[in-house]
Amino acid sequence: MHELSIALGIVKNAEDELRKVKANLVDEIELEIGSLAGVEFNSLDFVWPSAVENTILHSAKRTINTIPGQASCLECHVDFKIENHFDNCPECGSPFKEIVQGRELRVKSLLVS
Repeated sequence: MHELSIALGIVKNAEDELRKVKANLVDEIELEIGSLAGVEFNSLDFVWPSAVENTILHSAKRTINTIPGQASCLECHVDFKIENHFDNCPECGSPFKEIVQGRELRVKSLLVS
């Protein structure tokens, strides 16, 4: 279950940022997670309480913005939405594409006190 590692990484990232601004607690955390990032949202929800217990995120409101998958065909240069890494171009059927969006996994913002 790599979602626990992801959650612990988010906690560490938040702790590092709080040290920079000399704050004590995170009131709200906003995450951006791409639909192609390989994160199981139900698993992340399950491990989140354990990962943030006794940390600066223990009482933080968590918001997750899901970034949809987007690709550009390397054959016909059409931009298209994808739900899976192996989706082919809907225009020409080519499997060759550049994924331009959807693999994000980042802390977008922290509201601190």
